[in-house]
Amino acid sequence: MTIAPRRSWAKDLDAATLYELLKLRIEVFVVEQACPYPELDGRDLLAETRHFWLEGPDGEVISTLRLMEEHPGGEKAFRIGRVCTKRDARGKGHTTRLMQAALAEVGDYPCHIDAQTYLEDMYSRHGFVRDGDEYLDDGIPHVPMVRPGARTDERSREEPM
Repeated sequence: MTIAPRRSWAKDLDAATLYELLKLRIEVFVVEQACPYPELDGRDLLAETRHFWLEGPDGEVISTLRLMEEHPGGEKAFRIGRVCTKRDARGKGHTTRLMQAALAEVGDYPCHIDAQTYLEDMYSRHGFVRDGDEYLDDGIPHVPMVRPGARTDERSREEPM
C-alpha cells in the first residue's frame, strides 16, 4: 500500500498535526540520536514554511520534512530540513516520497539541505551535490548540499538593458 504525502502551509497546519510532527522529530533527533538541541527554532510557523508528512494506517505521523522558502541575496531558493522517519517505518521509501513531493514544489529553483553525512548518497539520488566541507552540528557530522536550480531568479530571464 502506497501512502500519499500530505502537505500544509504553516498557517494552515492544525495544532494536533503540528504536535505530531514535532513529536516525531523529537523522537528521532533528540531521543534516538541522543542530541539535545533546540528543536523549536521559530521557523515552523513562518509564512513561507510548508510541512510534508506521511501517516500510517492508524493516522500516526511516520515521516516528515519541512520546506522553507528563502531569499539569499534577494534570489528565491528553498531549504529542506527536519527530514525524519519513525524507526520502525524506515526502508520503505517514505523519505523518497516526501522528497519527491517537496522537490516538485521547488521546481527549477535551487534547494539547500544540511545533510547528516551518512545520508549524503541518499540525497545525491535526488540531485543534491556537496556544497562545502563537513562540519559538526550538535556533535553530528553534516555536509552542506545543494540541488542547483535551472534558474536562480526571475530577473535572470529578463532582456539585458
